Amino acid sequence: MTTNASRPEGLAAYAAVTAAYWAFMLTDGALRMLVLLQFHALGFSPVQLAYLFVLYEIAGMVTNLAAGWIAARFGLTSTLYSGLALQVAALLALTQFEPGWAIATSVAFVMCVQGASGVAKDLAKMSSKSAVKLLAPSGGGLFRWVALLTGSKNAVKGLGFLMGAALLATVGFSGAVLAMALVLAVILVAVMVFMPSGLPRGRKGAKFSEVFSDSANVNWLSAARVFLFGARDVWFVVGIPIYFYAVLSDGSEAGNRAAFFMIGTFMAVWIILYGAVQAAAPRLLHAARSPEVDLVRAARGWAAMLAVVPAILTAAVLASGGPAPWLTVTLIVGLLVFGALFAVNSSLHSYLILAFTKSERVTMDVGFYYMANAGGRLVGTVLSGLTYQLGGLPLVLGTATVMVALAALISGRLTAKDLK
Repeated sequence: MTTNASRPEGLAAYAAVTAAYWAFMLTDGALRMLVLLQFHALGFSPVQLAYLFVLYEIAGMVTNLAAGWIAARFGLTSTLYSGLALQVAALLALTQFEPGWAIATSVAFVMCVQGASGVAKDLAKMSSKSAVKLLAPSGGGLFRWVALLTGSKNAVKGLGFLMGAALLATVGFSGAVLAMALVLAVILVAVMVFMPSGLPRGRKGAKFSEVFSDSANVNWLSAARVFLFGARDVWFVVGIPIYFYAVLSDGSEAGNRAAFFMIGTFMAVWIILYGAVQAAAPRLLHAARSPEVDLVRAARGWAAMLAVVPAILTAAVLASGGPAPWLTVTLIVGLLVFGALFAVNSSLHSYLILAFTKSERVTMDVGFYYMANAGGRLVGTVLSGLTYQLGGLPLVLGTATVMVALAALISGRLTAKDLK
C-alpha cells in the first residue's frame, strides 16, 4: 500500500476522513439508543433486545477481517464511502418497520438491518483508524493523534445517544431514522466531492491470507481487546439501560418519555466522558516523556485498576437488597469512574495496535484487531441480555469484573519488541 500525497494533502485527507467518521458515529449512537428504547417499550425481553444487536457484532467481525484486505487491495476511500452508503441504506430500510409485526418477524427484520449497520460501521472505522498511521504528521506523536481521533469519535457518539433519545421522545421512531438517513446521505455526497488526495490507493498483489497476523503482540493485544470490550458491553448494551428504565419509569406515557430522555442523557454523558478521557490519555500517561516500553507495561496495570470498579459495584448491588436511591447514585458514579478508566485502557490499546504494525500492512492488522473488538462486543452483547435475565444486575457486573481481569492477565504477555 503506497501513497504519493504530500504531507499537507495527507492531513487534509485525514481531516476529511475524521469528519465523515464523526457524522457516521453520530447516527450510530443515535440508532443504538432508538432501537434499544423503542423495542423495550414494545415489550421485548432483555434477551430479545440483545438478539437485536447480535448480527450487528457478528457482521462487524466478518467485516473487519475482510475490510483490511479490501482497503489494502482497493484503497481506503472505497471502504469509507461504502460504509457511509450502507448506513444510509440501513436507516432507510428501518423506516419500513411496523410496530404491529409479530415478535419473531420484528426481531428478524431488525437483526438484519442492524447487521447491515454493523458492516457499515466497521468499514468506516477501519478506514479512519488506518488513516491515522498513514496520514498523521511525521516526527512522533502517534499516540496523541490516535487518542484525538478515538476520543472525539466517542464524544460524538455520546451526543448520538442523547440525540436518539431526544428524537424518539419528540418526532418518533420512523421520523428520527428518516431524518438521520437524509443528513448522512448529504454528508456522503459532500465527502465524495471534496475529499482531497492523500489516502493510499491500494496494491493489486494484496492477498486475503495476509489479514492473519504472525505478530505475537498483535494477537495478544487482540485477545485482550475481546475481554475488555466484552466487559463494557455486558452492562452497557442491555443491563444498565433496562435497570434504569425500571427504576425511572412509572409506566405512563409521560413517564416512559421522561425515562427515555434520562437514560439517553446518562449514556450520552458516559460516552462523552469516555471520549474526553481518551483524548487526554497521552497527557494522563505522560506519553511524551515515557519510554514506549512503559506504555506497553501500562496496559496491564490500567486493566487491573479497571477491574476493581465493577467488583465494588457488584458488592453494592448485593448489599442493597433491591432498588434504592443511594444505589442508583452509586451506580451512576461508579459507572462514570469505570468509563474514565476504560477510556485510558482503550486509548492505550488503540495506540499499541498502530505502534506494533508496519505501514505496509496497517489495514490488515487494524482489521484483524477490530475483528477481535467486534468479537468482544458480540460476547458482551449476548451476555448482557442473558446475565440480566438470569441473575439481574449482580450477575451482569460480576461478569464484567471477570472479563476485565482476564484482559489484564492477557495484557501482561505484551512486549516492546515490535514497536515501530
